[in-house]
Amino acid sequence: MTGKEVIAKLKSAGGALAHVHGSHHVLTKAGQAVPVPVHGSRELGAGLLAAIQRQSGVKLK
Repeated sequence: MTGKEVIAKLKSAGGALAHVHGSHHVLTKAGQAVPVPVHGSRELGAGLLAAIQRQSGVKLK
């Protein structure tokens, strides 16, 4: 999954884009901030996807 795909899933689950700092988009949901790196069409690693999934509570795959 790319960063853009992760952001789309988090937004569809009720997340809102808080701010963008460089290539890192920070989404918030229920007071929880989740940073997602966006580097073009580059795939995110399995460990990073697992961490985003744990922090957000949203099933990504």
